[in-house]
Amino acid sequence: MPLHGRYLSFTLSGQGALRESLREGAERMDGDHAVLGLGLPLLDALGVQVPGMREFQPMQAGSVAIPSTPVALWVWLRGKDRGALVQQTRAIAHAFAPALRLHAVVDGFRYGRGPNGHGRDLTGYEDGTENPDGAAASRAALVSRQGAGMNGSSFAAIQQWQHDLDGFDRMARADRDAMIGRRRRDNVELDDAPASAHVKRTAQEGFRPPAFLLRRSMPWADAERCGLMFVAFGKSLDAFEAQMRRMAGLDDGVTDALFGISRPLTGAQVWCPPMHQGRIDLRLLGGA
Repeated sequence: MPLHGRYLSFTLSGQGALRESLREGAERMDGDHAVLGLGLPLLDALGVQVPGMREFQPMQAGSVAIPSTPVALWVWLRGKDRGALVQQTRAIAHAFAPALRLHAVVDGFRYGRGPNGHGRDLTGYEDGTENPDGAAASRAALVSRQGAGMNGSSFAAIQQWQHDLDGFDRMARADRDAMIGRRRRDNVELDDAPASAHVKRTAQEGFRPPAFLLRRSMPWADAERCGLMFVAFGKSLDAFEAQMRRMAGLDDGVTDALFGISRPLTGAQVWCPPMHQGRIDLRLLGGA
């Protein structure tokens, strides 16, 4: 994970040649420091169908509301220097113009380091503990056996969560740990965690089929709000959607306790084209 991250969301402007703008902007993506995701509005405008791509559907369960906020195009910038990411943002926005307009920017950052070496959420709990590693991570996150233009691609789910840290601070330590299902001080999972604990709601191996994802989330903050930019990559969108349904309590009526101190402000799903010989592979789009 980088020290700094920047999340760019673009909308269709209705001006200029879309394919030309997409080609120009894609030249600035390297799949590492700049990750590109294409949303359904853009794919529909191009008349292109990506197998398995669909819009995230909003969910409502009692007081829990999980919104859907589609994006045409999404870029995740990663680096060590926030100023460099600002300059990179300007260059990318110019490259995608005039057909695509930069709509929203969220700055993320790495916070601390937990017992297992992962960064922490602003609540202090280590994030990404259940991430698969090595070959298992590739199997979870990357499309395979679907042919050129699809193999090596990924589907990404993006949500901006806002935390109520004042409310969290008022909670007793034991209640905080029970909400997450882990002890904050050493990241050890609680044997007696309640059914509503976040780790139980999202236990990837507890789904049928297993719902493994590769999480790449980062904290964010502005003058008045703060929270977590949740980003997860998968070989399909099935795992993410299954986890969200269970968190909302739509499967068994048990709502994730995390909703007591956090709520999603946004929800989008995108398809990230594969890399080929150091460049974004757009052959599925007809070369764009």
